[in-house]
Amino acid sequence: MSTPTATPIFVPGENCTPAWLTAPASYDASDTYLQILGKPVMERWETPYMHALAAAATSRGGRVLEVGFGMAIAATKVQEATIDEHWIIECNDRVFQRLQDWAQQQPHKVVPLKGLWEEVAPTLPDGHFDGILYDTYPLSEETWHTHQFNFIKVGPCRGMRSIAPSMGGHAFRLLKPGGVLTYCNLTSWGELMKSKYSNINTMFEETQVPALLESGFRRENIHTQVMELVPPADCRYYAFPQMITPLVTKD
Repeated sequence: MSTPTATPIFVPGENCTPAWLTAPASYDASDTYLQILGKPVMERWETPYMHALAAAATSRGGRVLEVGFGMAIAATKVQEATIDEHWIIECNDRVFQRLQDWAQQQPHKVVPLKGLWEEVAPTLPDGHFDGILYDTYPLSEETWHTHQFNFIKVGPCRGMRSIAPSMGGHAFRLLKPGGVLTYCNLTSWGELMKSKYSNINTMFEETQVPALLESGFRRENIHTQVMELVPPADCRYYAFPQMITPLVTKD
């Protein structure tokens, strides 16, 4: 693996979207990391944090939507919770095949949904989910720090491939009243904690909360939990010794 001082995650103007869906997904032999197009998509050291996200998304039980499957770290923890259904959106061909194989072995019903979330989310019914866990990889330099907001807040989804613009704000629309949204963008947050912030709560308050408020969530329903977790020295996308878990509830 490359060191944190190696080439940046994205170069100016880079867009991986056209190649991402069919690109080989490289899982190493010990299943400790996943790379696609040379990008560090996920690593096994994230497990405690992924489990915290899964706990937040399943805190209401019922039907859970997970956006991004990756290495099944969060998904496997979701399946350990008391839930009814587990819907999962995944766009990469090989990762989706791994999802289909994994789904056959799970105790709770799994509904695999193939495609970019920008294409799949608009087809899902309003008020359908008790919990949502959004954790996808940024596909372009333009959306490196903002792709989660296209899912969360109302507005045109830009920076993706040339399709008619779809509206964002899916998180609020898809949740039932009382439902919980949790999400992360470690590739962005790792860069922000390296270059701009020294306090992870301040980073979240200044860069994430405004978009949540614009989406219709109330400030009193936006909470976070911080955990201590030291990444390995060779992790390219995250070096800060803390992780933050959002817990955002819809009225």
